Amino acid sequence: MKSIDRYMARLIALPLFSTLILAAMLLVLDRMLRLFDFVATEGGPVSVVWRMLANLLPEYLGLGIPIGLMLGILLAFRRLATSSELDVMRGVGMSYGRLLRVPYMYATALALLNLAIVGYVQPKARYAYEQLRFELRTGALGASIKVGEFTKLGDRMTLRIEQSRDDGRQLSGIFVHAQTPKGDWIGVTAQHGRFLATDDPDVIILRLSNGTLVHNRSDFSVPRVLSFNSHDLPINLPKFEQFRVRSGLSLEATLPELVKSGRSAQTLHERDASRAEFHFRMAEIVSMFLLPLLAVALGVPPKRSTSALGVFLSIVMIVTYHKVNQYAASVAQLGGIDPLIALWVPFLMFAGLVLWMYRTIAYVPGGQPIGALERVAGKAWKAVVRYLPGRRRHRTEAAA
Repeated sequence: MKSIDRYMARLIALPLFSTLILAAMLLVLDRMLRLFDFVATEGGPVSVVWRMLANLLPEYLGLGIPIGLMLGILLAFRRLATSSELDVMRGVGMSYGRLLRVPYMYATALALLNLAIVGYVQPKARYAYEQLRFELRTGALGASIKVGEFTKLGDRMTLRIEQSRDDGRQLSGIFVHAQTPKGDWIGVTAQHGRFLATDDPDVIILRLSNGTLVHNRSDFSVPRVLSFNSHDLPINLPKFEQFRVRSGLSLEATLPELVKSGRSAQTLHERDASRAEFHFRMAEIVSMFLLPLLAVALGVPPKRSTSALGVFLSIVMIVTYHKVNQYAASVAQLGGIDPLIALWVPFLMFAGLVLWMYRTIAYVPGGQPIGALERVAGKAWKAVVRYLPGRRRHRTEAAA
């Protein structure tokens, strides 16, 4: 690799990976607060939050990688342009095509990485995330017993615990009320207790200490009362509904599964859903090869200008294109339009716009694809600054 290629690689690497990490962190922090609230409401352990966030990370990277690639290349060319290095390179005969050699190396590597993520990792991570949500709601993660609340274990037992220490291994202030199939009922209070495992995975032992047991039955004249130092109470764990198997359609399906279901689906709706999801993912991947061209067109500002309008516009274009694809995929899933048309016509329009912008800056003398927008933005900013309160007061004092 020549020195110019190494220099371009260094210029792109720092903003690319910084943007990727920052975007992932912002998306994770936004979801983290909601997950903490959800897990706390369901009474689950805090460790589940980190597992759920880990399963959401591939989904965030699916959008974060294109944005990081775009901003990494754009900021690199912007730095070259504002420091006049780009003029020097162009003056010694380097074309934009030559300068895009390293950016396309990055684009190819990240496109393959994104293909692996959205094609294989993300569907399985989404399924694991939904499974954790299901287990939290059903109490399968130990969320069924909450301190200070009456909790029903099955149809015949109610349990209340006042205090829990050492991650639930040391319990205090215990009340248990249970009914038998014969109509008996048992009430137990105890100062301390702990759960013990048994050979039967559906039964656990609640070992109680220093308590009182009350047993009543219809043929008893008075309930029987027993004080004990230690008493083992078997508890039948409630039967939890099994979580569904991973879907071979739509969001939870890998790319080979989408291809298979798109060809041999039982119904027309399943076929449309599989084809729409497949074309959506492929359109997102292929569009990454347009980003280096778009980055050059937006990253090189007009002469004697330091405006960052291109940076803002690049993010708007990527996010807008992504949202258009999402809407087109949802319409195609409903059978309103063929997925091939719904997803690839917007791609061709986006590609045509990018190629026109790149041709304007690379082959048209003095061409600037967003020059008109730059001028409008500049005039608007000057108008805003002119009528700021502090600015107007300063002009009035100067005139006096």
